[in-house]
Amino acid sequence: MTTWITICETCKREGWEAGAPTDGARLAGLIEALDPGPLKLRRHSCLMGCTHGCNVTVQAAGKLCYTIGRFEPTQEAAEAIRDWALLHAASETGQVPYRQWPEAIKGHFVTRHPPLPGPGAE
Repeated sequence: MTTWITICETCKREGWEAGAPTDGARLAGLIEALDPGPLKLRRHSCLMGCTHGCNVTVQAAGKLCYTIGRFEPTQEAAEAIRDWALLHAASETGQVPYRQWPEAIKGHFVTRHPPLPGPGAE
């Protein structure tokens, strides 16, 4: 089962200068430059969490899915996002014990979504 990191490439933090790359695009570039291991990465235009930018989702079928945000587009943030997503990928349920979280990810969780019901649940 593949774990996806989806990065909002249109996120703009306060103070963003028109014409400059968006903060989301900068964060996406930093994450994309890292070794993703088994993770898959994609950019998306607007995750509709503008008050929490920069926003990222970590998702996998059959697992808890998360939206994390309020990141600066920094190397430290990119590494923490990737490292936490690797822990999510290794977890059977998508839940990662707090004691394992990278320090730079703490305080950045916005939402958690339960997995969608499987076939025949309707």
